Amino acid sequence: MIYVLDTNAVSALMKGSAAAVERLASHAPGDVAIPQPVIAEIAFGIERLPRSRRRNALQSRVDLLCSELPRAEWTDAVSQAYGRIKAALERRGSRIEDFDAAIAAHAVASGATLVTANLDHMARVPGLRVEDWDR
Repeated sequence: MIYVLDTNAVSALMKGSAAAVERLASHAPGDVAIPQPVIAEIAFGIERLPRSRRRNALQSRVDLLCSELPRAEWTDAVSQAYGRIKAALERRGSRIEDFDAAIAAHAVASGATLVTANLDHMARVPGLRVEDWDR
Protein backbone atom coordinates (compact mmCIF):
# COMPACT_ATOMS: atom_id res chain seq x y z
CA MET A 1 0.00 0.00 0.00
CA ILE A 2 1.36 3.36 -1.05
CA TYR A 3 -1.67 5.62 -0.47
CA VAL A 4 -4.42 5.85 2.14
CA LEU A 5 -7.51 7.85 1.22
CA ASP A 6 -9.14 10.10 3.79
CA THR A 7 -12.84 10.96 3.83
CA ASN A 8 -12.63 14.04 1.62
CA ALA A 9 -10.55 12.12 -0.94
CA VAL A 10 -13.20 9.38 -1.09
CA SER A 11 -15.88 12.07 -1.36
CA ALA A 12 -14.03 13.66 -4.29
CA LEU A 13 -13.96 10.28 -6.03
CA MET A 14 -17.66 9.76 -5.31
CA LYS A 15 -18.39 13.17 -6.86
CA GLY A 16 -16.38 12.20 -9.93
CA SER A 17 -13.62 14.78 -9.55
CA ALA A 18 -11.66 14.44 -12.79
CA ALA A 19 -8.33 15.12 -11.07
CA ALA A 20 -8.95 12.59 -8.28
CA VAL A 21 -10.27 9.92 -10.65
CA GLU A 22 -7.26 10.40 -12.95
CA ARG A 23 -4.81 10.09 -10.05
CA LEU A 24 -6.56 6.97 -8.76
CA ALA A 25 -6.53 5.42 -12.24
CA SER A 26 -2.77 5.95 -12.46
CA HIS A 27 -2.18 3.51 -9.57
CA ALA A 28 -2.73 -0.20 -9.19
CA PRO A 29 -5.78 -0.90 -6.99
CA GLY A 30 -3.56 -2.61 -4.39
CA ASP A 31 -1.53 0.57 -3.98
CA VAL A 32 -4.49 2.57 -2.65
CA ALA A 33 -6.54 1.66 0.43
CA ILE A 34 -9.46 3.02 2.42
CA PRO A 35 -9.23 2.83 6.23
CA GLN A 36 -12.28 1.72 8.20
CA PRO A 37 -12.75 5.13 9.91
CA VAL A 38 -13.34 6.62 6.44
CA ILE A 39 -15.96 3.96 5.69
CA ALA A 40 -17.62 4.85 9.01
CA GLU A 41 -17.66 8.60 8.26
CA ILE A 42 -19.09 8.03 4.78
CA ALA A 43 -21.73 5.65 6.18
CA PHE A 44 -22.73 8.27 8.76
CA GLY A 45 -23.05 10.95 6.09
CA ILE A 46 -25.24 8.75 3.93
CA GLU A 47 -27.40 7.60 6.85
CA ARG A 48 -28.14 11.23 7.73
CA LEU A 49 -29.72 11.81 4.31
CA PRO A 50 -33.41 11.25 3.73
CA ARG A 51 -34.29 8.29 1.56
CA SER A 52 -33.96 9.61 -1.98
CA ARG A 53 -32.39 9.02 -5.37
CA ARG A 54 -29.41 11.11 -4.25
CA ARG A 55 -28.87 8.90 -1.20
CA ASN A 56 -29.14 5.76 -3.33
CA ALA A 57 -26.71 7.18 -5.90
CA LEU A 58 -24.16 8.06 -3.19
CA GLN A 59 -24.50 4.60 -1.66
CA SER A 60 -23.96 3.02 -5.07
CA ARG A 61 -20.83 5.10 -5.62
CA VAL A 62 -19.33 4.20 -2.25
CA ASP A 63 -20.21 0.55 -2.80
CA LEU A 64 -18.40 0.64 -6.15
CA LEU A 65 -15.29 2.26 -4.64
CA CYS A 66 -15.29 -0.22 -1.77
CA SER A 67 -15.58 -3.14 -4.18
CA GLU A 68 -12.54 -1.89 -6.12
CA LEU A 69 -10.21 -0.79 -3.31
CA PRO A 70 -8.87 -2.74 -0.34
CA ARG A 71 -9.21 -1.61 3.26
CA ALA A 72 -6.26 -0.41 5.29
CA GLU A 73 -6.54 -2.73 8.27
CA TRP A 74 -6.68 -1.41 11.82
CA THR A 75 -3.76 -3.27 13.34
CA ASP A 76 -1.84 -2.97 16.61
CA ALA A 77 0.68 -0.82 14.73
CA VAL A 78 -2.14 1.57 13.75
CA SER A 79 -3.29 1.75 17.37
CA GLN A 80 0.25 2.55 18.51
CA ALA A 81 0.61 5.22 15.81
CA TYR A 82 -2.74 6.68 16.87
CA GLY A 83 -1.55 6.99 20.47
CA ARG A 84 1.70 8.66 19.41
CA ILE A 85 -0.08 11.07 17.08
CA LYS A 86 -2.73 12.12 19.62
CA ALA A 87 -0.16 12.57 22.41
CA ALA A 88 2.26 14.56 20.21
CA LEU A 89 -0.46 16.88 18.96
CA GLU A 90 -1.89 17.36 22.45
CA ARG A 91 1.56 18.28 23.80
CA ARG A 92 1.82 20.94 21.09
CA GLY A 93 -1.71 22.20 21.77
CA SER A 94 -2.65 21.27 18.22
CA ARG A 95 -5.26 18.54 18.59
CA ILE A 96 -7.28 17.11 15.70
CA GLU A 97 -10.48 15.07 15.65
CA ASP A 98 -10.15 11.45 16.77
CA PHE A 99 -11.22 10.05 13.39
CA ASP A 100 -8.69 12.30 11.61
CA ALA A 101 -5.96 11.00 13.93
CA ALA A 102 -7.10 7.43 13.31
CA ILE A 103 -7.04 7.91 9.54
CA ALA A 104 -3.59 9.52 9.74
CA ALA A 105 -2.41 6.63 11.95
CA HIS A 106 -3.28 4.15 9.20
CA ALA A 107 -0.99 6.00 6.79
CA VAL A 108 1.83 6.50 9.32
CA ALA A 109 1.77 2.87 10.49
CA SER A 110 1.97 1.53 6.95
CA GLY A 111 4.46 4.11 5.66
CA ALA A 112 1.86 5.32 3.17
CA THR A 113 0.99 8.82 1.99
CA LEU A 114 -2.38 10.18 3.09
CA VAL A 115 -4.48 11.55 0.24
CA THR A 116 -6.44 14.51 1.61
CA ALA A 117 -7.69 17.98 0.76
CA ASN A 118 -6.94 18.93 4.38
CA LEU A 119 -3.25 19.55 3.76
CA ASP A 120 -2.74 22.25 6.42
CA HIS A 121 -4.71 20.33 9.03
CA MET A 122 -3.10 16.94 8.45
CA ALA A 123 0.41 18.34 7.91
CA ARG A 124 0.51 18.90 11.68
CA VAL A 125 0.70 15.13 12.21
CA PRO A 126 4.31 14.11 12.89
CA GLY A 127 5.73 11.77 10.26
CA LEU A 128 2.69 11.97 7.97
CA ARG A 129 3.15 12.53 4.23
CA VAL A 130 0.17 14.15 2.52
CA GLU A 131 -1.00 14.77 -1.07
CA ASP A 132 -4.12 16.36 -2.52
CA TRP A 133 -5.44 14.51 -5.58
CA ASP A 134 -8.32 16.91 -6.14
CA ARG A 135 -6.20 19.77 -7.54
